[in-house]
Amino acid sequence: MKKVLIFAIAIVAATSGCIEDDTTINNDPLENDPITLKINAFPKESLNEGEILSLNWMREEEKLAQDVYLTLYDKWNINIFSNIASSEKTHTNSVLALLKKYNLPDPVGSNGIGVFSDNSLQTIYNELVTQGMASLLDAYKVGATIEDLDIMDLNNWIEKVDNEDLIYVFGNLNKGSRNHMRSFYSQILNSGGTYTAQYISQFEFDEIINGAKENGSW
Repeated sequence: MKKVLIFAIAIVAATSGCIEDDTTINNDPLENDPITLKINAFPKESLNEGEILSLNWMREEEKLAQDVYLTLYDKWNINIFSNIASSEKTHTNSVLALLKKYNLPDPVGSNGIGVFSDNSLQTIYNELVTQGMASLLDAYKVGATIEDLDIMDLNNWIEKVDNEDLIYVFGNLNKGSRNHMRSFYSQILNSGGTYTAQYISQFEFDEIINGAKENGSW
């Protein structure tokens, strides 16, 4: 009987070990994500300090957009906020994929909704949420403001980086932000409001809102 019991324990232990190994192997949901695979297909080039800064900033700035939209959805229960928040999650995850590719620490870490490592982004988040709680029109304007800021920052980073994978990701984020800007601006007009560019030039803003939705964005 002892031999049978020992054999059974050994089987359970071996099975448990296999399960643990499988969990370890598949614990990164981004590993086989199509966007991550595309990012990893680009050559891994050296990063300068500016490029590292760009990744840290955009990782949290895209999270800021996601978090503001989730918070405004909880307040107003309007689908545009939840839909675009989902897109922003893809955006911030794409930057996370770059951080992982280059073995860089994640500035987001375990931070929850509305918590940021960068103090300036924390301040921006707090101010935008307060503004967006005032009225639904204000909430739409907050959405336009976020995308306005996002486009400006992405334009600047794209000019400064030269790694193919960073240019690919930032270019797609920019395309997505332009589409989001079009969506929020349409809601602003439908609500009887107006919006004037705060970060990008008015010329660029007018080109965006008068342009067609761009296909293939995340």
